[in-house]
Amino acid sequence: MSVDTVERQQAPIPHPRWRLPLLGDFVGTHPRAPLQDALRHARTLGPIYERKILGKRIVFASGADMVAELSDETRFRKHLAPAIVGLRPLGGDGLFTAYSDEPNWRKGHDLLRPAFTQSAMRSYHRTMLDVAKELVQHWDNVGDTPVDVSADMTKLTLETIGRTGFSHPFDSFRRTTAHPFVDAMVGALRHAQVRTFFKPPVIGDLVWRKRDLRNDARLDYLNGVVDGVIDERKRNGHDGPDDLLELMMRAARDNDPNRLDERNIRHQIITFLVAGHETTSGALSFALYYLSQHPEIFAKAQAEVDAVWGTDEPEFEQIAKLRYVRRVLDEGLRLWPTAPVYAREAREETTLECGHHLDAGDGLLVLIPMLHRDPAWGDNVDEFDPDRFAPANVKSRPAHIYKPFGTGERACIGRQFAIHEAVLVLGTILQRYDIAADPNYRLKIQERLTLMPEGFELRLSRRT
Repeated sequence: MSVDTVERQQAPIPHPRWRLPLLGDFVGTHPRAPLQDALRHARTLGPIYERKILGKRIVFASGADMVAELSDETRFRKHLAPAIVGLRPLGGDGLFTAYSDEPNWRKGHDLLRPAFTQSAMRSYHRTMLDVAKELVQHWDNVGDTPVDVSADMTKLTLETIGRTGFSHPFDSFRRTTAHPFVDAMVGALRHAQVRTFFKPPVIGDLVWRKRDLRNDARLDYLNGVVDGVIDERKRNGHDGPDDLLELMMRAARDNDPNRLDERNIRHQIITFLVAGHETTSGALSFALYYLSQHPEIFAKAQAEVDAVWGTDEPEFEQIAKLRYVRRVLDEGLRLWPTAPVYAREAREETTLECGHHLDAGDGLLVLIPMLHRDPAWGDNVDEFDPDRFAPANVKSRPAHIYKPFGTGERACIGRQFAIHEAVLVLGTILQRYDIAADPNYRLKIQERLTLMPEGFELRLSRRT
């Protein structure tokens, strides 16, 4: 998150040692792993530090006390970091990429909030079960062949948000490869990530011209898919429970004060299709990775599913009763929050408790994985331990130390949707399979603005 206007400091902000003219802190930077670079520097530079890369200045924050201060909505609000601004060609003024003072953010938020009430969630439950059933049917057919966990979780979550949000199936499990929507989306996310931070001054547009043209083609394809979903709804109408698309289409028909124009409806659909499946698929993949590494935790989670669900298909109310499975999910999100950063900006001139001055509009980028490794979490913060989320332990920690869904009024609107889906899917897998990972596999993090295990496979055994 760029804060080029911040030059006045009461105390210098730490930065990496080898700063060079023009290049700044470019030495040792990995264009495909900027988040892991940032975490490495935070471990040595502390809870606030800065980096300059090709003229862009970024200030990072991660300490629990500092993040608690930044969570004060009276002093701070969401800041659109350069990487998020780079996504505006994809998401426009949709909920995630809109500036807080853009009218469509407030209208979209108020219009779509009913889609995530408990009654709405109850209506999605059947569809989530059906998609989970397609996953296990697919896995039943693979035999002894290892399954690509991240790829299959991506299929599952894309299918779920497509059907529940827009009544549009992508037929993900009928395909031998990922849906082209996924390939285009991943390419657009990676392009935005690298393009944001590695644009040489003056010649940047020339250097990136060919890649920009390829990315324009990706965006045209994604827009075409969404326009097709909208056209299909216009032709055929909708006679099922309200979904996200129906809420937006009805508001436009009825001249609702929160109605959105068709271009913004497209932006909202893309936002939910991308954010609604990309982050949840990563959360499921990390949870399964850690379950595969800890047989005793796997056995405890599986025993809970057996006790609560038995061999039956779960009812809506039974999902929340998988409390230990939920802890597994939460602990995976602690170690690797799949949306790993968010940015906050000062509403007006202020000074942080650590002594650093901010002008109005200046921002800081919160490194959530480092916040989630703050010493307040206890000993061995890099180890996987679901009991960190036992009720007594949760109550003993600072209030703003766990932020996998962001903070404030711009926190993820779909977090309850994601939690219900993820616990349901984990429970379904535990109910049906024993799992085993390659003992030689070492966790490798793939960054595409969101995080995902790379190259992680499981062998499955049907339970008897």
